Amino acid sequence: MTASEGIFVGKGEAPQVLALRYANRHGLIAGATGTGKTVSLQVLAEGFSRAGVPVFLADIKGDLAGISQAGGDNPKIAERAALLGLDNPVREGSPTVAWDVFGEQGHPIRATISEMGPLLLSRLLELNDVQEGVLNLTFKVADDEGLLLLDLKDLRAMLSHVADNAATFGPRYGTVSKASVGAIQRQLLVLEQQGAERFFGEPALDLADLMRVTPDGRGIVNLLAADKLMRSPRLYATFLLWLLSELFEELPEAGDLPKPKLVFFFDEAHLLFDDAPKALIDKVEQVVRLIRSKGVGVYFISQNPMDIPEDVLGQLGNRVQHALRAFTPKDQRAVKAAAETFRANPKFNAATAIQELAVGEALVSLLEAKGIPSVVDRVMMAPPGSRLGPITAAERAALLGASPVKGRYDHPIDRQSAYEHLRERAERPVVEPVAAKTAASRAPRAPRAAAPRQTPAEAMVSSALRSFGTQFGRQVARGILGAILKR
Repeated sequence: MTASEGIFVGKGEAPQVLALRYANRHGLIAGATGTGKTVSLQVLAEGFSRAGVPVFLADIKGDLAGISQAGGDNPKIAERAALLGLDNPVREGSPTVAWDVFGEQGHPIRATISEMGPLLLSRLLELNDVQEGVLNLTFKVADDEGLLLLDLKDLRAMLSHVADNAATFGPRYGTVSKASVGAIQRQLLVLEQQGAERFFGEPALDLADLMRVTPDGRGIVNLLAADKLMRSPRLYATFLLWLLSELFEELPEAGDLPKPKLVFFFDEAHLLFDDAPKALIDKVEQVVRLIRSKGVGVYFISQNPMDIPEDVLGQLGNRVQHALRAFTPKDQRAVKAAAETFRANPKFNAATAIQELAVGEALVSLLEAKGIPSVVDRVMMAPPGSRLGPITAAERAALLGASPVKGRYDHPIDRQSAYEHLRERAERPVVEPVAAKTAASRAPRAPRAAAPRQTPAEAMVSSALRSFGTQFGRQVARGILGAILKR
């Protein structure tokens, strides 16, 4: 298999190559801390980039940024390359764009409140069922009234609007509890204190900017600086799930391709599923199952395969399992469960091998002909061609200076949305009547002409026409506004 058809992962009884045509059938990299998961992730990301596949990955500890720099003369890497028979190992960095939700170590990533939607926001705010219902109602009212929800102040204003008009909205949308609105507002305050107000807003991320390819045909590695974001694990998990959902919603069906359009690495995957409601887990399963046909591969990185729900785990065809330690009965069950996910190799016991693996070794099973998992092999993993470890401030500044999206997302935009429109509504009843009264007192009064008398039949027709005109005008206005907002 040539480099354009697959990624060399390592060597066991035979060379292990991840076939690009099956790379969109997802994968798992698992293992205890310090066993080599990060290096395996870096090797795969480099391979995808060289094959012309854009990559998105989160840099949890700051040690993945070295993927942007060429590898040096590391004796351990040279030794590993020699053991694998790599005569001329590649020593180059991958084209990289740095991103950061907080805009400190990369280009800011933003999403609007509307794009996030009530389900993910409820997860992010840790709302109960009643509060989630009120949030759904708030989004519905905003849609019906043509009010844009872009940032946190828009959502705050909309919640206040719903609470103030609970009696009006109740018969149409359902009961609105002011206590629930207050609880949501308090959770928004907590979220704001964690820095989330910098994530919600515009300009929102254009997914096309994550799917760039360089002029020489290499895929861009989109590196998310997530060390600070990890301090708010719920925001981290919700953000990555939103990104995955957006890809699923926006990309067209592609079927089976020679290689993926994009590969998405989800580090610390257990954070997505910890304490997650069933509705959210069902959504993750649906996205993972169906996004394959959009040409997107998803790779979960976690310490233990048991961190991932079975329905999701069953969708992950390419497996790299680093060492697990069995110090407790729970650990022993985890080792057994991990071993049972592989297609058995009669030459060794997978459960025993998992506990014996050295750093940089892994049990590997990749999809081969017709998408069938290969027999598990004990593999010495390939070394990366880029630097292992972090980069300097100067190197990061150089990345930002040469970025293809430089200046596009660096400055926030605050256009008229729900907050501004609701404020204008609140001011209008006070300002307009006074102005109208003043103008009327200054204008000369014209003699009032007598209204022509109407027969009862004429009066009934006039009333019906006024009513029809009012309703028709509202429908036309809403239709025009809806068309504008969907652009």
